[in-house]
Amino acid sequence: MGKLYATTVTSARPREREYKLTDGAGLYLLVKPNGRKLWRLNYAYLGKQRTLSFGAWPDVGLGDARERRDEARKLIAAGLDPSHEAKLATAREMLSEENSFKLVAEEWVAKQEREGMAEITLSKIRWLLDKAYPRIGNRPVAKITAQEVLVVLRSIEATGRYESARRMRSVLGRVFRYAIATTRAETDPARDLRGALTVPKAKHLAAITTDKGAGELMRAIEGYTGHAITLFGLRLSAHLFVRPGELRQAEWSEFDFDRSVWNISEQKMKMRRPHRVPLSTQATKLFEQLWELTGTGKYCFPSFRSPRRPMSENTINAALRALGFGQEEMTAHGFRAMAATLLNETGKFNPDAIERQLAHMETNAIRRAYTRGEYWDERVRMMQHWSDHLDQLRDGAKVLKPNFARG
Repeated sequence: MGKLYATTVTSARPREREYKLTDGAGLYLLVKPNGRKLWRLNYAYLGKQRTLSFGAWPDVGLGDARERRDEARKLIAAGLDPSHEAKLATAREMLSEENSFKLVAEEWVAKQEREGMAEITLSKIRWLLDKAYPRIGNRPVAKITAQEVLVVLRSIEATGRYESARRMRSVLGRVFRYAIATTRAETDPARDLRGALTVPKAKHLAAITTDKGAGELMRAIEGYTGHAITLFGLRLSAHLFVRPGELRQAEWSEFDFDRSVWNISEQKMKMRRPHRVPLSTQATKLFEQLWELTGTGKYCFPSFRSPRRPMSENTINAALRALGFGQEEMTAHGFRAMAATLLNETGKFNPDAIERQLAHMETNAIRRAYTRGEYWDERVRMMQHWSDHLDQLRDGAKVLKPNFARG
């Protein structure tokens, strides 16, 4: 079809007036008096003659010009105007440049915050994103490749934080999917990286899971000589075995002492479901004593620096270290494993009731449909039994003083 040759285009010289060198199917080279050579396409759309520019030679060669002509003619055959489509493509390109990954990510985080995501989860997400911003933060979200994302993930892996790298891939994927949903990207490059990262070994949080060890722990707690509020945090961690974040963020308004129950809203729960905790007589008494220290404020366990914030997430773990329990021996989260193990070993309680008290989500959908019951009456009995058992274990020997040589 073409009538031009590359040598013809190269050797074309300017004249006093501009002139055309036609190639066929509407494509021609416009040679200007100043020597510039511009590719043009004449075409008809809806009965009107139009002209489309393909750029200047030699930036756009003869072969490139022909490819663009063929693409334009395909659009015309499909009932589209190539000029209009070109303007849309330019607008999309400009919009893509404006929508950086950081801008979209911050918008997505703000959305999660509005929808009630727990602050501790938001903090972890922000921490991960801050690690990604130096490499891809200013890149247009629609142009980021899987290779670029992998570089970000490898930088985390290089520090030995395999679990953080795994979570980073998940968070980046959620940002990309949000960009797709808001028409600012078409693909999720993080999705293509499944299997590329080192799988972290399952790491069980340290916990004491024997009656003997639990008794030693409870006696050691009674020998704690640090801040009184921290002492109550240690005691109630054992009696209630809720997640550490749920305990330290407990608010006085959540308690119904007339009914001996602590009502935790879904916003504070890991599984985003409201949770109720039966209060044993021992737990109720501990809260009554704690009220004398913090009852005038919002939080049961306020920060030592500001009553407007809850206790630091490191406080209970630091207290356990002060009592001589190393991080490989016992953690704040370990109170949950301790209760779950010892309660299951008694054989007195339905395992589903124990799981419900731990606020665990049943992963099997069919089984979950059959275990929707609260097991409330059984959980009330169980929590009283657990507190009684802790007292018996604690009173089995004399109070232990902190052992700083331990671990």
